[in-house]
Amino acid sequence: MAGSAFRTTPSDTSTMPTGIPNIIGNEAAERFSFYGMKAILAVFMADYLHLMGNTPEQAMSEAAANERYHYFNMAVYLTPFLGAILADAVFGKYKIIIWLSLVYCLGHFTLAFMGVSGPAGWWLFGGLALISIGSGGIKPCVSAHVGDQFGPNNRHLLPAIFAAFYFSINLGALASQMLIPSLLEWHGPHLAFGIPGILMGIATLIFWMGRHRFVHIPPGGQSFLQQTFSRDGLGALGQLVVLFLFVAVFWALFDQTGSSWIFQAQDMDRRLFGVEWLPSQIQSINSFFILLFIPLFTYGVYPVIDRVWPFTPLRKIGSGLALMVVAFALSSVIQVWIESGERPNIAWQILAYALLTASEVLVSITALEFAYTQAPPKMKSVIMSLYLFSVAVGNFLTAGVNHAIQIPAVSLTAGERHAGYDGKTGTADDLRLGEDGQVNSSASAVLAEAAKRIEAAAPNGVLPKTPGGAQVLTGLNDPWGRPVRYTLLNSETARLSSDGPDGQPGTKWDLGIVLTRRAEASGGPAKPTWLDRRKAELGIGPAPRAAGETGAFDFAWYAGGQTRLEGSAYFWFFTWLMAATAGLFVVASRFYRGRDYVAEQVAEPAAGLRRESC
Repeated sequence: MAGSAFRTTPSDTSTMPTGIPNIIGNEAAERFSFYGMKAILAVFMADYLHLMGNTPEQAMSEAAANERYHYFNMAVYLTPFLGAILADAVFGKYKIIIWLSLVYCLGHFTLAFMGVSGPAGWWLFGGLALISIGSGGIKPCVSAHVGDQFGPNNRHLLPAIFAAFYFSINLGALASQMLIPSLLEWHGPHLAFGIPGILMGIATLIFWMGRHRFVHIPPGGQSFLQQTFSRDGLGALGQLVVLFLFVAVFWALFDQTGSSWIFQAQDMDRRLFGVEWLPSQIQSINSFFILLFIPLFTYGVYPVIDRVWPFTPLRKIGSGLALMVVAFALSSVIQVWIESGERPNIAWQILAYALLTASEVLVSITALEFAYTQAPPKMKSVIMSLYLFSVAVGNFLTAGVNHAIQIPAVSLTAGERHAGYDGKTGTADDLRLGEDGQVNSSASAVLAEAAKRIEAAAPNGVLPKTPGGAQVLTGLNDPWGRPVRYTLLNSETARLSSDGPDGQPGTKWDLGIVLTRRAEASGGPAKPTWLDRRKAELGIGPAPRAAGETGAFDFAWYAGGQTRLEGSAYFWFFTWLMAATAGLFVVASRFYRGRDYVAEQVAEPAAGLRRESC
């Protein structure tokens, strides 16, 4: 691709650049592929991954799935630095977008063939690594490439184009978040991950077809380095780093729509408008609200507020952070209802999505445009990658929290005796995993008795609330003299636990049973899903019960492996973190002193015309 074959400067026009339709079409297809894959990722890791081989493996906990989901998100938003530097300094944006799009396609198809041969976990890791390089590497280049298409006479169209750019993102996301979870549910992971790969191939083709319509800004080379390390360059980087650290906390909460909010939706009544929604499909409402809110805010909310209070970019971001506090507070209240045994309707979470989406419009779109205007001419991609780096930091924070709250499990092998807390075999705290899946310990009998009492107190499979269950177990102590604990997790699941031989709750030595209402008691689906068919192929039945007993509940015995910060406490933690962040941002934004390079570029030609006329 010789540089002389393409235009290197914008046209002197006041109308829309010719290459914009290709960029918007590419973005819609690329976002379909990315968000479709991401919509099912956390659920896939928790419920499907361990069944992809010929032999079932240990299922991943929700906290572990959340952790890995957010580490992947972090990787996606770390690699923009690599793509930005290669684009701005060496190869130019167009070449980097094309090359890394091919890497991106390869990652999707790696996921599609996961489990065909070899360990499925390695296929997952390889596919996600390729996607993080491809998707992350092109992100700052595509955003900056949009701005490169505009000259002094049509710069005024930039806000509308960035809004349209974001519109295309969410149009692709909406379609994929509705379709791909259904494909996973009924047709399995191969097709569910394969369709996004096909759309990524289409996205690459659309972009390549616009090569002669685009403005190809040459790489900066030495001038890129000089500007980056100049006073202006370092000043822009320094100020924006501080600003985007606050935005990082916003992303720590926002991206949980693909992890903790999905798992929360599993415990809600998802019937709405006569349709039973899948948990992963609910997040598509965010994209729907984006399509609705962008024009509403652009042409309605912003002009109205501007009449009484100059609604600057920093004020928009601060307002968005405050709205995120309200959104997560509502999700925390929803979780409190779930823990009390209720099944709140999904409409409540949709209301939380409306608040979250309004926050996104105020924070994300504004910060994206603001980052471009604050970037020196040769540093557009690097500054855009700095903005994207805030997403990586936010996901690292969420992944770190999910890592810290996981309680290790005791590793047990069926039929073998495990030395317990004292590290010696042949003592009272030894553990053994039975062939039926029961963790045998000196607490087994008392835990089984606790389960019988709870079942007797649960007519028609309705579990007692936490205080009521604790009352049922009054006087029932474990072998170490401590009361057996009862915790209602949701309307269909409860946990019975002993603090174990160390006497400390929340350690790997905790022993217990998770009771889950049987599918037939709760009205399971009549048509078998892919997961049902796969379990039948592997000979996996319902969770085992003690001594072959029958009843309304399945038993899952455990030794450790739970979480410390769970349920509503988890959601409230992030709510208060966001509240503190929003308050600090208001203070910090008062000290920001930026430089609008786009406004200066528009003003310079006008000043030149005035000088010539004098």
